[in-house]
Amino acid sequence: MNEISTLNSLSVGQTATVKKLSSTGSMRRRLQDIGLIEGTQVECLQKSPSGDPIAYLIRGAVIALRQEDSRNVMISAN
Repeated sequence: MNEISTLNSLSVGQTATVKKLSSTGSMRRRLQDIGLIEGTQVECLQKSPSGDPIAYLIRGAVIALRQEDSRNVMISAN
């Protein structure tokens, strides 16, 4: 069984499946708009030298998310 963690815990090259969003309001809607919904496959592509933001491949698009936003996305590592 895969362990549930947060999106910001992925290492470069790892993939995961979105399980749940814990953010609310407009930020929840923005995350959903970029494709972060239950069942979506996400790959961590690159981290900036300071570790924030992090680039992810989400539904064919490269999206950079801040750590404070990506820690609200619950994932199950593949």
